[in-house]
Amino acid sequence: MADRQEVVLSERERQCLRWVEEGKSSWEIGVILNVSLNTVNFHLKNAMRKLETSTRT
Repeated sequence: MADRQEVVLSERERQCLRWVEEGKSSWEIGVILNVSLNTVNFHLKNAMRKLETSTRT
């Protein structure tokens, strides 16, 4: 069995992913968190890279 490394996400990355899980769009997440669409996409991109995934679904 291969060793798995623990993925460490920032608080904002976790928040964005929680809202994605609820079906919110990036724009809606930005409104909820009071940040720009670019900021939401930045956090989601980083989280997806860390989780080694390329889609939100």
